[in-house]
Amino acid sequence: MAWDVGIMAGKKLSVLREKMTPEAQARGQEKFEQLRSEMDLAELRRARLLSQESLAQLLQVSQGSVAKMEKRTDMYISTVRRFIEAMGGELIVTARFPDHAIHITQFADMGKTKD
Repeated sequence: MAWDVGIMAGKKLSVLREKMTPEAQARGQEKFEQLRSEMDLAELRRARLLSQESLAQLLQVSQGSVAKMEKRTDMYISTVRRFIEAMGGELIVTARFPDHAIHITQFADMGKTKD
């Protein structure tokens, strides 16, 4: 959907929202929630207010390595897990089927030391 920035410029979102029908408000909220819950790694890092440099320090790698990781479309689950955990999150792998979803547990303790 293309936005005409000229129309939006200078108007508060709350004022525009008040002029929308309840159905349009609900659709807008649903789209917002969808966009908020679907991010690639770079978007997620920015949403967590982290720079590539600060994340690189947490991962003990170079900033260039973080940049490369963010561009990859195929990587090890252990790499994604480290990336997510460095940002304070937890990676959960789920398989979704038409009738239900299953959490895949074999990756949960990957790379963690046993006591």
